[in-house]
Amino acid sequence: MKAAEQRAEGAGPFTTRLTWQPPGGGTAVWESRPARRRGTIAVRPSGAPAGRDVSVDDLTLGRLRKLNAIAATAFIIGGALFTAGAAVAQFGSGDATTCASIYFAGGLFFNTGGYVSLLQVVNAPRHEPGGQGRLVTRAWRWWSYEPTRVDWLSTLVLFAGTLVFAINLLDSFLKGLSVQQINRLIWTPDVIGCLLFLISGHLAFVEICHRGWPCLRRRSLGWWIVAVNQLGSVLFMFSALAAYTRPATGSLINADIANWTTLIGAFCFSVGGLLQLYERP
Repeated sequence: MKAAEQRAEGAGPFTTRLTWQPPGGGTAVWESRPARRRGTIAVRPSGAPAGRDVSVDDLTLGRLRKLNAIAATAFIIGGALFTAGAAVAQFGSGDATTCASIYFAGGLFFNTGGYVSLLQVVNAPRHEPGGQGRLVTRAWRWWSYEPTRVDWLSTLVLFAGTLVFAINLLDSFLKGLSVQQINRLIWTPDVIGCLLFLISGHLAFVEICHRGWPCLRRRSLGWWIVAVNQLGSVLFMFSALAAYTRPATGSLINADIANWTTLIGAFCFSVGGLLQLYERP
C-alpha cells in the first residue's frame, strides 16, 4: 500500500483514527472509541453511495456488552454512594465514621469500574491497517502494556486514580491524627487521585476529538460521556482543594464547598455511567 492511501489522525504519538483503501477498493475507517466500545469499523465499498459499520463476531460482541455493563453499573453505584456520603456529611445525618464507610463502599465500585474499563481496552478487537477493513479478536488477557494507545493510557490513569482514592478513603478511618498527618495521609492522596482523573479525562478527549485539545460534538454519545465525567473530575478537584485542613485553625478551608462539589461531581459520574450503558454494541 502506498503511504498516500493511508491517513492517520490523532495527537502526538497517539493515532485515534485511521483511514485507508482496502485491497479490494473502497474506504475503511477505524476509530479508537467505536472499535473498542461497539466493536465496529466503518467501511464503504468501491462505488457505494454510503458506508456501513462492520461488526466483529457475536462472541466478541457479547464480551464487549458484558464488560461495558459491568463498568457502567460500577460507576453508577459508586457515584451514587459518593453522592450519599456527601449528603450525609453536608446535612449532618451521620458521624464521620458513617461518611467514611459510605465513601469507602463507593470507592470499591470505582475501583471495579476503573479496572473493568482497562479490561475493555486490553481485550478490544484490533484493526489491520491496510487490511480488508475488519476487526480481529485476540485471546482474553487480564493485562497489557500499550503506552502508545491513548485509550489504554487513559483507562490506566483512571484505574490508578481509583487506587489512590482508596488510600485516601482507608486513611480517613484513622483516629487521633494531627493536622499535618491529615493533610499528608488523607488530603494529599485525594488531590493526586483528582489530578489523575483529570489527566484521564483529557486523554479521553484526545481519543474522541482526534486532537490534543477538547472539541464539541453534541451528537456523539461518547463525547457526552467523556464531558460529563470530566466535569465530575473538575468538581472533585474543587472539593479536594476546599478540604485542605488549615494548620493554624484545624478546620477545612470550606466544608460546604467540599461537600457540595463532591455531591455534584459524584452525581456526574453516576450520570456518565448511565449514559455508558447505552454506548454498547
